[in-house]
Amino acid sequence: MTAYAIAHLRKITPHSEIAEYIERISATFEPYGGRFLVHGRRHETVEGDWVGDVVMIGFPGIAEARRWWDSPAYREIAPLRSRHIEGDIILVEGVEEDYDPATTAKAMRDALSS
Repeated sequence: MTAYAIAHLRKITPHSEIAEYIERISATFEPYGGRFLVHGRRHETVEGDWVGDVVMIGFPGIAEARRWWDSPAYREIAPLRSRHIEGDIILVEGVEEDYDPATTAKAMRDALSS
């Protein structure tokens, strides 16, 4: 099942280390089947307050996403980002191709009625 690394970058302080990080990051996730899905694109806030940027990397599964995050190659470059960018990063598993939200709604209703 597809998984994603999603970063909400709230505050970016421009620095040459960020450029180095961007130059090197693809080589860290490609061995795990990762690829950029969202990077460096403008967004439109349609509800609430969203300050900053978003980056999304797709992986074949959550295990690959976790192995990338924990890999020596990524751990080596992570400080290039974290010294100059404030934000949050999550790893999240996608839903199955045949996912039906009605099943989730039914489980919620059943839990509420018991």
